[in-house]
Amino acid sequence: SKEYVHIRVQQRNGRKSLTTVQGLKKEYSYSKILKDLKKEFCCNGTVVQDPELGQVIQLQGDQRKNVSTFLVQAGLVKKDNIKIHGF
Repeated sequence: SKEYVHIRVQQRNGRKSLTTVQGLKKEYSYSKILKDLKKEFCCNGTVVQDPELGQVIQLQGDQRKNVSTFLVQAGLVKKDNIKIHGF
């Protein structure tokens, strides 16, 4: 079965949105990926532990395009293993 990485955008109160990244390989260092993403895209973010999904990266703003491009270029995920979700 294919392992997908899910990149979602969630609308917060008002105009703020949040991008979540879920399904990265367990052996990856989520904190390092988060650090690289925050540096690359000058946004704030955090890693949260979800009881069902495991570790999830959260980034401020709609970073879907940025994140998917970054993950592919960094060789972390193949392009066709990424699912991008809208509102």
